[in-house]
Amino acid sequence: QVQLVESGGGLVQVGGSLRLSCAASGSIFSLNAMGWYRQAPGKQRELVATFTSGGSTNYADSVKGRFTISRDNAKNTVYLQMNSLKPEDTAVYYCNYIGYYSRSVYVEYWGQGTQVTVSS
Repeated sequence: QVQLVESGGGLVQVGGSLRLSCAASGSIFSLNAMGWYRQAPGKQRELVATFTSGGSTNYADSVKGRFTISRDNAKNTVYLQMNSLKPEDTAVYYCNYIGYYSRSVYVEYWGQGTQVTVSS
């Protein structure tokens, strides 16, 4: 299995920045995708940003232009640079990992979550 270790969450003021990291270890898949999701109290989990197995990036409309996802394949690590943070960004952020056996057969893993709080 794959273990995911997240770091970088914390408390920041409106307009500030944070950088989240998620390192994958264990039975790493040669073909995989990683990304970030978030969940605020009383709300559904939502996609924030993903880095697909094909090397493409996807962003939620609410974070486009403010957040940047990147990967370091040598370290099996995905990052989320968050700038111009807003109170509505406050949530628990979860690292997501998809390991592919084939195009249609895969497994999914989740990190434990890291709290991001943006104060107004």
